[in-house]
Amino acid sequence: MGAQSGKDMLLKLDETGTGSFITVAGIRSRQLAFNAQSIDTTDSQSAGQWRELLQGGGVKTASLSGSGIFKDATSDAKIRELFFAGTVRDWQVIVPDFGTIEGKFQITALEFAANHNGEVTFDVALESAGEITFAVIS
Repeated sequence: MGAQSGKDMLLKLDETGTGSFITVAGIRSRQLAFNAQSIDTTDSQSAGQWRELLQGGGVKTASLSGSGIFKDATSDAKIRELFFAGTVRDWQVIVPDFGTIEGKFQITALEFAANHNGEVTFDVALESAGEITFAVIS
């Protein structure tokens, strides 16, 4: 995969819970991270006392974050509404020339900032709340 334009990585929200995704407008930066906890099964009989891990064990998580400026009243209002209600909703991340990651996420942080002579900015953080799927972009 060659270099890609950052603006082509999109964060999308299933606004109504019906599978109709809208792009969260005004996002200037976004990040997706996957994690998998390991389960240590090392014991006194482990070869050379090297750590052993339980294959397929542990909890998998995905985290989404983004920051930007409010530009679209629909997606802005929906993000605030979902945060204050603690609602779990389907989200998508489109990674150019890689694929589409989709799953249920909950907004776990919503921050606002502003300078006297600048625009109001926001930061949003989401944590996975179920299985994540991946589809290759063809």
